[in-house]
Amino acid sequence: MQIEITEDDMTAARDLRRRLHAHPELSGQEFTTAATIAAEMRAAGADEVIEGLGGTGVAAEFRGAEAGPCLMIRAELDALPIIETSGVAWSSGRPGVAHLCGHDGHMAILVALARALGRGLPQGRVVLLFQPAEEDGAGAKAVLADPRTAELAPDLVVSLHNLPGLPLGQVALAEGPMGCASRGMQIRLTGREAHASSPEHGISPRRALAQLIEGLTALAEGAFPSENFALVTVAGVSMGGTAFGVAPGRGELRATLRTLTDARMERLIAEAERMVQDAAEADGLTVEIAWHEVFEATSNDPEAVALLRRALDVAGVVHGPEGQPWRPSEDFGRLGALAPAAMLFLGSGENQPPLHDPRFDFPDDLIGVGARTFAAAVEVSQGSPLPPASPSI
Repeated sequence: MQIEITEDDMTAARDLRRRLHAHPELSGQEFTTAATIAAEMRAAGADEVIEGLGGTGVAAEFRGAEAGPCLMIRAELDALPIIETSGVAWSSGRPGVAHLCGHDGHMAILVALARALGRGLPQGRVVLLFQPAEEDGAGAKAVLADPRTAELAPDLVVSLHNLPGLPLGQVALAEGPMGCASRGMQIRLTGREAHASSPEHGISPRRALAQLIEGLTALAEGAFPSENFALVTVAGVSMGGTAFGVAPGRGELRATLRTLTDARMERLIAEAERMVQDAAEADGLTVEIAWHEVFEATSNDPEAVALLRRALDVAGVVHGPEGQPWRPSEDFGRLGALAPAAMLFLGSGENQPPLHDPRFDFPDDLIGVGARTFAAAVEVSQGSPLPPASPSI
């Protein structure tokens, strides 16, 4: 079989991408985006469209005439709480919210693929999963908790993410660690306020905060991407209020913990919590620790990587391991609980602004590359002995 991505498919997907870009929605609030995607999947001819998956997620299933393996391909729905300054005609129309990570482009790639799948899939099944809330690390966990997800029963799960700095249309793909584990640590220290003229009568968090700023940062270890790599980044510190007559008795520190593996993350958490408790006890402070935006490490399974490598050869896309792993985190890692999983990086250009940069805009030229790659992945997953194409973007 051969799944053909036409120029009409790419034009429609490009136009949709720009509409999505102009109407971004934050994690967990992707109601209009999800409804738009669900409508696109039905129009493409999906055999079943599941809405509200894990909150606002959408899954579209395409079934072949004959039985065969099931390949799940995932994209993301959400945008970021950042003001866009790209200046493109389709810039965000929602102040302070923008698609600055390329999720609009990832969705467009799957829409182009869906149009091709709707024209006929001889065998097997393909599930296109549009996951909510990737940016805050909550989406994949919610999707997995939805009992309808298990019923989709994929044999392999694959995905992509665009990567600025990598040549346009070139792919990075490797087995093993792909993205870091990370989590936000919120530390609240409580002592007792006092008059500013007599600070000794209070219990101040000042010294503990100063110690923790340096101490937590010093927990960094190992060069990336070694297995013992650990990084702690102080994201914010606050103490007191606006009154000059008060010596503060409360303070807060926010830090991001990052490791290459989940096992190293557990050790880093223990080290950080022990340091915080010791600093609080030394000055008679009470302490509360809360965790936010928890991402597990993402690792590429060899079986899924082998499928993607063959697909890239069939699609004629240049690929190598350079670019993986990366320091950021990816919520995709949790989906490895469904089946062997792998994510590739698709180069969005050496001069492209970084991800989450206010100037970022997903290159439309990548829609065809991504769609052809995933079309080839579907073909390979069904055992089609297709010859490789000539390398192209």
